[in-house]
Amino acid sequence: MNGASREALASAREALNALTDNASVDAAKLAEELAAVTALLDREVSLRRVLTDPAQAGEARAELAGRLLGGQIGGPAVDLVTGMVRSRWSRSRDLADAIEELAYSADLVAAQRAGALDDVEDELFRFGRIIASNGELRRALTDRNATVAAKTELLRSLLGGRANPVSERIVTRLVVQPRGRSLEAGLEALAKLAASRRDRMVAVVTTAVPLSDGQRQRLGAALTTLYGREIHLNLDVDPEVLGGVQVRIGDEVINGTIAERLDKVSQRMAG
Repeated sequence: MNGASREALASAREALNALTDNASVDAAKLAEELAAVTALLDREVSLRRVLTDPAQAGEARAELAGRLLGGQIGGPAVDLVTGMVRSRWSRSRDLADAIEELAYSADLVAAQRAGALDDVEDELFRFGRIIASNGELRRALTDRNATVAAKTELLRSLLGGRANPVSERIVTRLVVQPRGRSLEAGLEALAKLAASRRDRMVAVVTTAVPLSDGQRQRLGAALTTLYGREIHLNLDVDPEVLGGVQVRIGDEVINGTIAERLDKVSQRMAG
């Protein structure tokens, strides 16, 4: 997002945080209702355009949204959406994208309240790795001809009782409402969103063998010192790296693996 949409999203995030600071607000219910609004705006493109039409006064747009949604979703969700509709958006789709982000954020608030945010973050990361390595499973979950019920049942068989309920809800929503994203990209984005709730950066650490607790602590402390922010480690084991460690933080890669060193030697010999 850029311009007006970026500012509108920032205000919406603040509004969500203020709302969910109140423990009486059911964050999980709020998430489901915001997800339903996202699906509505995806289906009704003309409505989305009306609600973001810069030629109409923000208050008029908010009043329309309130009339349409009142009685369909709870008061907190209505307040959030009408507040967002009052804002200016660079593109009509940005409104739906922002409401979707708030839906996932509300689910993460529910996890945080239950003391399970770390578990959810790790489960999203691990499930992303499973998808990346299992082509058959990925095809089953992204098959456009498969019904929502079939995909939901498959995820229930995979995650039910094994993953946190918030993780299961988030993954299920991402699978049945992909909104043009790849499953892997969606899972990675959601893992980062989970990390951002504690203003942490995410480092994807790849090693040939699992790190010990002491190694994880030392690496985490070193990266925290280097970046000046708390770093959450998502650990991945890949025997092909041979040894050493590869750390990816956003677009930056710190590569100290034996495989990478051998590649450089081969390149010099070929040159």
